[in-house]
Amino acid sequence: MNEVAASLLERARKYLKSADLLIEAGDYESSVSRAYYAMFFAAEAVLLTKGLSPSSHGGVLSVFGEHFVRPGIFPRTMGKALNRAYSKRQLGDYEHRFVISAKEAREVLADARWFVDKITAYLTALKWLF
Repeated sequence: MNEVAASLLERARKYLKSADLLIEAGDYESSVSRAYYAMFFAAEAVLLTKGLSPSSHGGVLSVFGEHFVRPGIFPRTMGKALNRAYSKRQLGDYEHRFVISAKEAREVLADARWFVDKITAYLTALKWLF
């Protein structure tokens, strides 16, 4: 078992719960941010299986695509979902006005749950998690 990967996935699951609570509170920008970070941490966890640890968000997105999406380990839709969540998070965090709708926040959260579940299943199959 890889303790760092397990810790990253634990954080990812915690952030998914936070994202759900934030939607209920009507804070869609913050929900998208937490959902994106859940995906980001899950991606970091799976990158560890190849000894990869990029130092930036863009690096994680790029390396995840290069090492897991392009070779077909994960479907292209996972790479697209991660990039979409990143873009929405950027808008929500840095735009001066509220720009994320309830529908968008729910879609990003659904994608994030699916993304984290797929990576968790993959790491479990590799015996990286118990």
